[in-house]
Amino acid sequence: MEASMRVLDPTAPCHNAPQQLRRALDGLAGKTIGFIDNAKPNFNNLVDELAELLVNKYHVAKVIKRSKFTPSIPASGKLIDELVAECDAVIAGSGD
Repeated sequence: MEASMRVLDPTAPCHNAPQQLRRALDGLAGKTIGFIDNAKPNFNNLVDELAELLVNKYHVAKVIKRSKFTPSIPASGKLIDELVAECDAVIAGSGD
């Protein structure tokens, strides 16, 4: 008797994906960079150091830091909308 295995793909398509992506940044100088802290331990320490590096070495004009309530839920639409309106690029992070 021949054995068989059924493999399921757990990924799902994104139903609210943006229709058009922004073009790549032409540099960091003068830009606003956002960070989403996913509420895991130590990400805030990493983001503070990275923000300082971005400002001092790459002349980023402004860094915006926002946090999610918990790692297990996505960022709220309100938070995403705020960062999209204010930032040239956003980095979603993870700690531990």
